[in-house]
Order: sequence, then C-alpha cells, then structure tokens
Amino acid sequence: MQDSGVDPVAHNRAAWDKCVEDGNEWSRPVSAGAVERARGGAWSIVLIGRQPVDRSWLPADLTGKDVLCLASGGGQQGPILAAAGARVTVFDNSPRQLGQDRMVAARDGLDLRTVLGDMSDLGTFGDSSFDVVFHPVSNLFVPDLAPVWRECFRVLRPGGTLLAGFLNPDVYLFDHEALDERGELTVVHTLPYSDVARYSAEERATKFGAGAPLEYSHTLTDQIAGQLAAGFVIGGFAEAPHQSNASAQYMSHYFATLAVKPG
Repeated sequence: MQDSGVDPVAHNRAAWDKCVEDGNEWSRPVSAGAVERARGGAWSIVLIGRQPVDRSWLPADLTGKDVLCLASGGGQQGPILAAAGARVTVFDNSPRQLGQDRMVAARDGLDLRTVLGDMSDLGTFGDSSFDVVFHPVSNLFVPDLAPVWRECFRVLRPGGTLLAGFLNPDVYLFDHEALDERGELTVVHTLPYSDVARYSAEERATKFGAGAPLEYSHTLTDQIAGQLAAGFVIGGFAEAPHQSNASAQYMSHYFATLAVKPG
C-alpha cells in the first residue's frame, strides 16, 4: 500500500490548517484570563495528554529566557510562557496554527514571535539560540526523528533543556475505528507503523477522513536513544494516559523526556 508520492510536510501543513478550521482541541487558544494569571505567576502548560508539565522541568524564573515552542502552534503553550516572562518563538508547520498564537499575542499584548517551518529543519535559527525547547506531542507527524533531535541539540545553548512529549508506539498496534468507536483494543498493525505505508490515499480518506494528518509511529530507540545519539543527557521521564479513549485503562498513551545539552 506504499504511497510514495506523498510529501508529508505539505500534506500535514494543509491538514493542520484544516484542524484549526474544524476547532481541533490542540488549536483552541488559551483565554485572556489564563494569560493574565500567567503574568502573575500562576500558570501551567501541557506537554503530554492533559497533564500539566512538572514546573521543575522549566527554569524557576523564565524572565528573559529564550524559549522555542517547537511544532507547538495553536495559541496554547507559547502565549502562557510569554506571559510568564520568556522570550518566545513559536515554530510550526501550519500557518493557521501560528495564526492562533498571533491572535492571542495581539489580544493580550504579548511579545511573541512566530516562524513557519518543518520541525526537522531549524536552519532559520543560529547555533545556541535558545535556553529551552518545548516540544509537545507532535513528532508523530514526521517520518524521521534523527534530524529533529540533531536540530534541537544545535539550537540549544550549553546547559539548555529539551522537553519532549511523544506517543507510546504501542498505541499504533490497534485498529483506529475499533478503539475510537467501540472502545476495543484490536491488534491489526505491525510496528513501526506509517499511515502512508499501511493505507492508500483512498483508504486513508475512508478510515481517517479526507485530508487528515499523516501519522508515523517511532520506536523508543528512535525517541530516547535518538536524543542520546544527538548528544543529550536524559534527566527526567514522565508518562500519562490518553485523556479520553479506551487505551487509558490499560496503558500509558504518552511519554515525556527532559533532556539536557551538557554545558
């Protein structure tokens, strides 16, 4: 079923633009009230599932820290970090996702920069440009992780931190429709999984909806050993269940790592 003619960057850019139009959960901007609370120091942001990230994973004082919100558009994490005092750049593949961040920045008077691009290529940024890279669950939308980790390492300053959320690859074993519609964990796929390798364009449209984002599973070797190979030291690990589907009662759906670029 290999659909080798697909450009995942172009496809997923259009797909996430449509997600904004459809009101996807991860495209709904934070409220003005949440921004105001963040200005006062009362804030939280999500890295995996709906679980607030451990505040100890971030600098105690964000004032003046350069933060890259990587593949993190949607008007959620970036504005909160900016309100907390960070100098924030939101980098995302979807113009409309970035538009949500710009909307919040204009509405609430935030100083926040947005940059369009593919998470695998951060060439627009110089070496050692950031103190923190905040990378919520989004690397399922790229076929190869190694460039992502190399670029994160390059743009971080020595002593800087990468907070990365990602999917437990085992969730891709199961039939999507059986899980979402009937709460059944029916094993149908081998791993690693790819929408493009598993289904034709017509099958994807029938199964997931026309224009749905393309997804790729990644092994834990690619996720964790990939960060180590890029030069990072892993300093923290967390997991969380899915916020709604049937997998939550059996397994952790999401993982997160805190990685440090040695100083």
